[in-house]
Amino acid sequence: MLCRIFCAVAMLCLVLNLAAAQDPTKVEPKHYKLHFENEHVVVIDIHYGPHEKSDLHDHPGGVVVNLTAGHLKFTDQNGKVTEVFAKAGESRWFPPVKHKVENLGDETYNAVYIALKNKTASVAGSRPSAEQVAQALAEYAQSKP
Repeated sequence: MLCRIFCAVAMLCLVLNLAAAQDPTKVEPKHYKLHFENEHVVVIDIHYGPHEKSDLHDHPGGVVVNLTAGHLKFTDQNGKVTEVFAKAGESRWFPPVKHKVENLGDETYNAVYIALKNKTASVAGSRPSAEQVAQALAEYAQSKP
């Protein structure tokens, strides 16, 4: 009996953990919109108005291209806070992450997130090859009307 209760509690915790951090386009559609997807990449448009905040969500490893400047606060699932001063036109690689985001600035922040759909992007700290990024950017450019 005790084993069944323990298993039920463990399953409940697992389900709650999975529900707590999910695809940003599903849990944060105000801030994240799917722009393009194929078997290699997912391209997501990011938009945060002044002082807007998100709930906890996941991102696979990928590249963020800042379209505008921004002062952002990232809080990971363990409560670690990192402030970033994003510059327009700047690109950064991010490993897979679960976090909350807050736009600390008085201006709107816009960016594009290019997530790679392969094993390399799923390994924390790994970086995509130049060819993978070039291919992802080329496919994104072709998807624009």
